[in-house]
Amino acid sequence: MTTTLRSAPPRPSLAYHATGGTGPTILFLPGYASDMTGAKALALDAWARREGRPFIRFDYGGCGASDGAFEEQSLADWRDDTLAMIDGVAQGPVLLVGSSMGGWLMLLASLARPERVMGLVGIAPAPDFSDWGFSTDEKMAMLSAGRLERANAYGPAPTIYTRRFWSSAEALRLMHGPIAIDVPVRIVQGQADADVPWMRAARLAELLRSANVQTWLVKDGDHRLSRDADIALIIRAVEDVLAC
Repeated sequence: MTTTLRSAPPRPSLAYHATGGTGPTILFLPGYASDMTGAKALALDAWARREGRPFIRFDYGGCGASDGAFEEQSLADWRDDTLAMIDGVAQGPVLLVGSSMGGWLMLLASLARPERVMGLVGIAPAPDFSDWGFSTDEKMAMLSAGRLERANAYGPAPTIYTRRFWSSAEALRLMHGPIAIDVPVRIVQGQADADVPWMRAARLAELLRSANVQTWLVKDGDHRLSRDADIALIIRAVEDVLAC
């Protein structure tokens, strides 16, 4: 059953599913323009139920079943939505699992709530993709027209990026120096990822201050990492961090 978190204005109300259990709460953060019904989120939810682990999956404002208009959202807004789930729904320590853009948000949330976040699992994390993920022409199009449409490899509707999102994301870039995160981190990255070059996972691992960081490469893995074997590896990464 979908539950709603009534966020403080001006943020919209957020839809989420929460499962009870023992141990740290596992909070799944979807990628850009994704939602809590993706294959990885549902597989982790099913695993958590079997294992008796508390688990939360949710939709950012303007996405999925949450309130709000997608094109009015920014990266800072979705960071605040993530913090609202940590502060208002999760109990005790939290393990963040971030997919693609969710991997950027997990870093921002960990920096904002170091006393709550006990570990991180990044699935093809994409911090700073506002910088390296767009051509100069695309950036200029967003600034001049206010929005950019791209063909979507995962569905019929184009993916939309806005000036508001891009400007917010540029202000929240992290990959310019050491990242003051000290918890255990596991990064699962496909080397056949067409959206996030796998070398960026290695660079992120280098910049994280924590000494307990491992990067797990999947040679034939794409960006989605949604095959059964990929999901099994992600679950192993979660278990590995929980055991730390």
